[in-house]
Amino acid sequence: MDIDSSDEDRPLVKIKKKKKKKSISKPDSVKSSSATKKKRKREEVPDEAPSSSSKKAKKPATKELKKLERTERLQYAMQAFLWWDAKEPPEGCQWETMEHAGVSFPEDYVPHGVKMFYDGNPVDLTPGQEEAATFFAAMDPEGMHLGNPKTAKIFIKNFFTDFKAVLGRGHVIKDFKKCDFEPIRKHLNEQKIIRKAITDEERKANKEDRNQAMYKYGFAIVDGHLEKVGNYNMEPPGAFRGRGAHPKMGKLKSRVNPEQVSLNLSECAPIPRCRMPGHAWGDVRHDPTGQWLATWKENINNQSKYMQLAAQSSFKGKSDRSKYTKAARLCERIVTIRKSYKKDLKSKDKETRQLATAVWVIDRLALRVGGEKDTDEEADTVGCCSLRVEHLHFDPNQEGGDCKEIELEFLGKDSMLYKQTIDFGTAIYNDDNGMGSRVFENLKGFCSKKKSSDEVFDAINPTMLNNHLKQFMDGLSAKVFRTYNASKTLQDELKKTELTAGWHRLTPAEKVVEYNSANREVAILCNHQRSVSKAQETQLEAIGNKLETLKKQRKTLKGILKCLNAGKPEKIPVKKNEKKLVEEVTTAIAKAKKMKEKAKTNEEKIKATEADEKAKERRREVTATKFEQAHLWEKTPSKDQVIKRISNWGNKITKMEMDLKHKDDNKEVSLGTSKINYMDPRITVAWCKRNEVPIEKVFSKTLRDKFNWAMAVEPEWEFNEKIAN
Repeated sequence: MDIDSSDEDRPLVKIKKKKKKKSISKPDSVKSSSATKKKRKREEVPDEAPSSSSKKAKKPATKELKKLERTERLQYAMQAFLWWDAKEPPEGCQWETMEHAGVSFPEDYVPHGVKMFYDGNPVDLTPGQEEAATFFAAMDPEGMHLGNPKTAKIFIKNFFTDFKAVLGRGHVIKDFKKCDFEPIRKHLNEQKIIRKAITDEERKANKEDRNQAMYKYGFAIVDGHLEKVGNYNMEPPGAFRGRGAHPKMGKLKSRVNPEQVSLNLSECAPIPRCRMPGHAWGDVRHDPTGQWLATWKENINNQSKYMQLAAQSSFKGKSDRSKYTKAARLCERIVTIRKSYKKDLKSKDKETRQLATAVWVIDRLALRVGGEKDTDEEADTVGCCSLRVEHLHFDPNQEGGDCKEIELEFLGKDSMLYKQTIDFGTAIYNDDNGMGSRVFENLKGFCSKKKSSDEVFDAINPTMLNNHLKQFMDGLSAKVFRTYNASKTLQDELKKTELTAGWHRLTPAEKVVEYNSANREVAILCNHQRSVSKAQETQLEAIGNKLETLKKQRKTLKGILKCLNAGKPEKIPVKKNEKKLVEEVTTAIAKAKKMKEKAKTNEEKIKATEADEKAKERRREVTATKFEQAHLWEKTPSKDQVIKRISNWGNKITKMEMDLKHKDDNKEVSLGTSKINYMDPRITVAWCKRNEVPIEKVFSKTLRDKFNWAMAVEPEWEFNEKIAN
């Protein structure tokens, strides 16, 4: 399905041209009467005043409507569909009619002809073999996969096993240690530099090509409404990376062909043409119970992959709303559940006691259920049921006595490290019959007389735990607990801040800082962590340096004020002329741009890229120089000017300190994960409305589109059992 039309450049609303009024011939008597009046008026006007009749009457200015881009028009078309007000499809069905354009496949591999070396000699490779070698050469030797000795060993072993299969029997390449991929790696790095030499026109053309592909494949029509498709580009072949220490990292992902793909659309919809010559779709189905548009199996884990609608689609919106409604139902059941596991924590039956302890851990510590893993097939990640004795460290600080601390340390979902020390004796886990001390004793007992590799919860399994949860509420799972606790924690933390003295005097920016603090509490609860990248470290260092510069500048400004008060203007430093520096940079950037435009050969493109990077580096240096003397004037300032600037610099310092604290506090915490998946968005929307904070300050455009169904709630809206009814 190509979302196309011949009138794509036509604005959504046309401006109607004003019709010219036809002149009506008046009777002579009327003409003479009006002429006499006009003559009389002209006689009354003084000589020096210009005659009004000599000027043409100005037409009222008509403001032309903005001409919308095609992408914007499509966006407005999708926003016009309020799915929460639309009629539901028949029971058990997700849609009645669905039409789309299928999957977009990556282009075939184009050989570059650069040879790898084996035992010091160049090796001839077929295009398929060269492609596999290029996958390895594209990996960063210092990156997270090859730069870490532990993961590098797994990656290289898996890659070379698959690479030998591609090479076939009898090939000269036998030993990975004798392989040299450096010539290909050098070629790839050169290609990166060459691509940077792209001109503005080429960049624009590339963007247009991407847009054309999006217009063709990026939209579906579901029940007569336009919806955006999420992942319409088929994943290209390459070396599998996985998350964490995945046992299959390094294996070669095969190229997926149309014959492996099944499409799902309505019977009345036209079957999209397969755009790969000599190929055809594997199957075409008409399954209205499924939300998927296309499906295929990948070769690494032999799992089904799906092409689905985007996050802002009605399918995802309904799923999200249903998820938060189910979590709200837990509001009226949570007291009963907690009473039940409080009683069962003391049970003499080991299975009952372990089930109760597991539910407490899921409820209070937000752990996932966890399940048995085949560590040869997937990473050894851990949840509640798969906790081993080695993951629990009792009294980690060796305090002795009545210490009830346990350090939990294991790899959670996506191989993210969960490492927290829980003090089960504190009020937070014992107030309101929280039973933290009893849980500590149970865990201690479950680990007693066991080896480090033994399971803590050896009497239960995930199936038993899930069935136990469903006895309390239909559909209850660990994820429902996490969603409930995340939403409840956010709402409670935000309410606390609103009750603090002076809350209403805070600026929107200061309120956002408090919101982020509440969000952070949720992220810590759910163990939403992220690795600190080099870019983050560099950014924090740069902000810190800027902050120190601002403080020094404020100190200088105070010194200038003292000089003015003492009548010593000659001691006041003045700003150096920056004009020459700016002109130098402007000339260098313009020269690099011309070099890009004229570059034809790869050598010329590399030189153009180098010139461009040097010019940009010089621009950064000049920007830094300008910043260093931004507090100064070109001539001696007045006292009022200095006082005003001292105040401005104070505001800048306060703002930057807040920014630095926020970034530093959250550098290892992912605030976005809980916003996307666990915190009911209506809590945030209501909070923003109550506190006059623009929603744009806390929700990105992607989130505003995803949660469009939540935007109409009242400021007083609350997450409780009422929304589930």
